[in-house]
Amino acid sequence: MHTGRYARRSPCVTAAAATREDPVSRTTGTTSDSRTALRICPLCEATCGLTLTIEGTRVTGARGDREDVFSQGFICPKGASFGAVDADPDRLRTPLVRRDGELREATWEEAFDAVAAGLRPVVERHGPHAVGVVLGNPNVHTMAGALYPPVLLSALGTHSLFTASTVDQMPKHVSSGLLYGDALAIPVPDLDRTDHLLLIGANPLESNGSLCTAPDFPGKLKALRARGGTLTVIDPRRTRTARLADRHVAIRPGTDALLLAAMAHVLFEEKLVDLGDLAERVEGIDELGSALRDFTPEAASEACDVPAGTIRALARELAAAPTAAVYGRIGSCTVPHGTLASWLVDVLNILTGNLDRPGGALFPQAATDRAPRPAGPGRGFALGRWHSRVSRHPEAKGELPLSALAEEIDTATDEGTPVRAVIAVAANPVLSAPDGDRLDKALGTLDFMVSVDPYLNETSRHAHVVLPPPPPSQSAHHDFAFNAFAVHNQVRYTRAAVPLEPGRMAETEILARLVLAATGMHGADPSAVDSMVVDGTLAKAVDDPNSPVHGRDPGELAAALTGLTGPERRLDMMLRLGPYGDGFGARPDGLNLEKLLAHPHGIDLGPLRPRLPQVLKTRSGRVELLPGPIAGDLPRLRDALRERPDGLVLVGRRHLRSNNSWMHNVPALTGGSNRCSLHVHPEDAARLGIADGAPVRVKGAGGEVTAPAEITDGVRRGVVSLPHGWGHDRPGTRLGHAALDPGVNVNQLLDGSLLDPLSGTAVLNGIAVELTPVT
Repeated sequence: MHTGRYARRSPCVTAAAATREDPVSRTTGTTSDSRTALRICPLCEATCGLTLTIEGTRVTGARGDREDVFSQGFICPKGASFGAVDADPDRLRTPLVRRDGELREATWEEAFDAVAAGLRPVVERHGPHAVGVVLGNPNVHTMAGALYPPVLLSALGTHSLFTASTVDQMPKHVSSGLLYGDALAIPVPDLDRTDHLLLIGANPLESNGSLCTAPDFPGKLKALRARGGTLTVIDPRRTRTARLADRHVAIRPGTDALLLAAMAHVLFEEKLVDLGDLAERVEGIDELGSALRDFTPEAASEACDVPAGTIRALARELAAAPTAAVYGRIGSCTVPHGTLASWLVDVLNILTGNLDRPGGALFPQAATDRAPRPAGPGRGFALGRWHSRVSRHPEAKGELPLSALAEEIDTATDEGTPVRAVIAVAANPVLSAPDGDRLDKALGTLDFMVSVDPYLNETSRHAHVVLPPPPPSQSAHHDFAFNAFAVHNQVRYTRAAVPLEPGRMAETEILARLVLAATGMHGADPSAVDSMVVDGTLAKAVDDPNSPVHGRDPGELAAALTGLTGPERRLDMMLRLGPYGDGFGARPDGLNLEKLLAHPHGIDLGPLRPRLPQVLKTRSGRVELLPGPIAGDLPRLRDALRERPDGLVLVGRRHLRSNNSWMHNVPALTGGSNRCSLHVHPEDAARLGIADGAPVRVKGAGGEVTAPAEITDGVRRGVVSLPHGWGHDRPGTRLGHAALDPGVNVNQLLDGSLLDPLSGTAVLNGIAVELTPVT
């Protein structure tokens, strides 16, 4: 139980009160203690609406919400397992504080006292950059993770930020920043209206989509085929998505950018470039044609192991389609030329006139985005504003490579102080980053570490304080991040389905108190964090001549905000100031929190619409087709035309019933195809003497692991595949089910030295490995 000052429930965390006031949560079932409640699923990027069955305070069932305006009843195995995820007995219920070398249960007051006592001396002695902040993927799946880490980073002032983006999507942010001036301006394929879809390095039938929020992605691809459209998949594996396609091109891993560049070359060579309505908004078209002159299909063919005729056909089909979209994801991002591949995805959409038009690739407009500003030149996007201390990696979007975290901790240099403290929020980089063994050791040398995590996992076991958030049923939910990548504009919000359990603390309060403890304000009311953000945002809004509240009294506007909690007040503010908002009365028919609460299944805001030039924030005010950093990296891609790997290369693998490593601790989400096996082509297996099911030693530059072989022609010759997120065999963790079948950590095969230079993203796919049967 909370004691002392922690006994007060601040305005930012009254989740139980929110549940009591929610009419949807009071819906009853067939028995007196059974009811249903709505909840947006937080387990992957599809953000499907769920209808939960609740017995008392326990979630006993989950089904798709048929009335949800976005997902319309679709559900995947992860969503169906919501109750099992929510009730995992290994979830921590109370904070842990390290005493005499052991993590022991503590009160919340003791935990935050320890955080303040551990972090502040590091900042005062070594400066803010000695504190590393590590943000994991689950942050973008929670309201708390969207609202509070930016405040923490701003208040702390550290340059030592490491996130999951640099083992995933950073190349897309960098390419969008360079093309459009905004790293978050990422166009998505208009799945419901396109005639031709080309997927490269993406497997949405397993992933449910990524940087493309689309419930029932499989159904949308089948609908494309049913209406006579064409689906092309470029992937070294014959994935479930590839099996659905009209054409599957089994490319050599890591050569995605070469193939896309050759396709763009064909468009120029055969005079198929047609910018359409984009012509007046694009600069650099002639320079781009010259820059791609050497990337002929014939030159790229041998490196990609794709016939030149096939490359030409891909380009011609793209140009000939009435509407078309190219979409690339993690398989084309986590390779040596990830930023160039991400850039070329958009280049192909631009050259065929398919950017920013229905049926092509469009920019979503989320309800909590900033309201549109007048089109015109912006500040642009810069890379390398600072560098990592040891290997001098340039920052990208304010982040340093996650691969560099270990050396930033364990390596002394003449420049700056090593990272001496770490704040990890929903992150498990020991498994998700390259060379986890080195990072594992480095974390053990820190002066202080605090981890916000519901599990004692491979990373949080090193923390001096572990702060566990409650299960997802006990938290409200709005998708700030994923609505910005949604294939249909909509807005939804669900309050907590279950009251906050006594003794637990809402994740919003945990992170608010963490902000206070890290910045010298320990003991202040956590509602001060929300008030500070509201006051600052409204002060800027009333000073902005383009704002609907220009010239008004910010105090009056703050008093008009509704909501039972600090986060709800902030959501109300963002809705009101956003592109569909009521402008605090300036647009009476616009959005606000009260209107959203009156529509528990969400509000449909319409299909994606063209948004150029308003989206552009480049210095020219136009799409800058060949920005300097891209042009500077093209010689490296030109050199790759001559590369001929002669050994086996490894790629990752995604499972429908998995997303992050902690899901391996849920029995309903493991077993079957979701297991840690090494996919090997039959011919490679025969050549190397590998038997199906037999153990195989896999050796890479960073180390070696042993996994059972699974012989399949689902991978092309010369390619092997291991899934990510496994390796649950380290002592000191509390992941009981995952430890029964721990698997191996594929990232241990990497030494962390291979990065895409523009984005700092780790090269996880197409890496050279050696196989040896274990006798």
